[in-house]
Amino acid sequence: MRSILQPLDEASWNRFHTLITLVLGIGWLLDAFEVTLVNNVVGVLRDQWHLTALQASWILSIWFIGLMIGACGFGYLADRYGRKRLFLVTLLVYGIFTFLTAFAPSYSFFLVLRLLTAVGVGGEYAAVNAAISEFMPSRYRGQANATVMNFWSAGAVIAALLSVLVLSLLPPEIGWRCAFGLGALIALSTAVLRRYIPESPRWLASQGQVVEAEKVVASITSGRVPSAPVVAVVPQDAPRVRFWNQSRQLIVQYPGRLALGCLLDFSEASGYYGLFAFLALFILPSIGVGAAEVPWFYLVGNIGALLGGLLVAVLLDRVGRRITVTAFYALTASAMFVLMMSVRSANVWAVMGAFTTASVLATGSWISAYPTFTELFPTHLRSTGVGLSVAFGRLGAFSAPLLLTVAVTRYGMLQAFFLLAGFWVIGVISMIIWSLFGFETRGLTLEEIAPSPSDSATPSG
Repeated sequence: MRSILQPLDEASWNRFHTLITLVLGIGWLLDAFEVTLVNNVVGVLRDQWHLTALQASWILSIWFIGLMIGACGFGYLADRYGRKRLFLVTLLVYGIFTFLTAFAPSYSFFLVLRLLTAVGVGGEYAAVNAAISEFMPSRYRGQANATVMNFWSAGAVIAALLSVLVLSLLPPEIGWRCAFGLGALIALSTAVLRRYIPESPRWLASQGQVVEAEKVVASITSGRVPSAPVVAVVPQDAPRVRFWNQSRQLIVQYPGRLALGCLLDFSEASGYYGLFAFLALFILPSIGVGAAEVPWFYLVGNIGALLGGLLVAVLLDRVGRRITVTAFYALTASAMFVLMMSVRSANVWAVMGAFTTASVLATGSWISAYPTFTELFPTHLRSTGVGLSVAFGRLGAFSAPLLLTVAVTRYGMLQAFFLLAGFWVIGVISMIIWSLFGFETRGLTLEEIAPSPSDSATPSG
């Protein structure tokens, strides 16, 4: 397999790599678009359907349940049936259900459609991360992965601007529907472009489809986008590997790698979503910022977050994963105390500056984490490993706002800031342990990091 894939690892950057980065990056843009959009219109929905506080909170919480289902389910399916099928299906699932969301007649319908939309986005986490890693030359892999995920900040900025625009120009009960409709239009248009992305040559090779893998490698290294992209054909007599078998193999053969993925994702998800929820629920009200001004904090914070993603894209392949990830998680934990001091000053501009700094570092943290743990899994388990890591991380995203609320109401704001910093410290500790007992992956091929069964003996850990 190594001789087949060597030209792929040694290739120079060309227009194919640029195209796949842009097309797959839109999946992350849509995730951020959806999350930010709902955060901005949940007040409108609450008024339109006369929702209680608990009902409104479920609009946000059910998203994470859908992400968990989608990440686990589609992650396994991407390892079984190939990347191409799944990153087409997941985008279609997102596009169709977010389109239907625009016509939701009631709260109950909206909730069900939001759950189904999240299932599609959860699948994007697994399939897209695996695919982008497997297409890129070794020396550009970290940069490409980080660039794809930096589309998140772009999507958040677009959603914030669109929310301000449509809610100011149209009646609120119509404006939010138009915003969801636009998201669906972007998704379905992108699905057309994704049709021209071929199957991952690494996945093809792992399935014994060597001739097809060679065709894709030749196309990629020449910078051509095939007019009839190779699609994997799973033989009917191929042994069926079940989800539980895939998961068990990861736990038994790669316990350290799976633990790192789960803990890094839990750390960033609880810290990131906790930060944004804490800002809206407690920080801004405590300094007298009204609800109408909250979207501007999100907008400025996400514009700044673009800087964090761009910085990580440069550092991952220059100074390595261990230093970059550890440093960003540690700096983000420290930024929580800077934010705390700005809140105590009660100065709105100080809070905005501290929050924007925290957003830059938090975004850099999670963007650096995904390429780091994605490349640790072997090809035949990669999407499943990413899916399990993401699902575990969504537990943190789901629980962090609740834990922070309890901390504030029972112990006070100071203790809540310590809890928020503690979420990020989990990632710091995880990376320190990995640095001591693991290894640096910068510049290595995916097969050197985690050989498939057809290669040499697969290392554990």
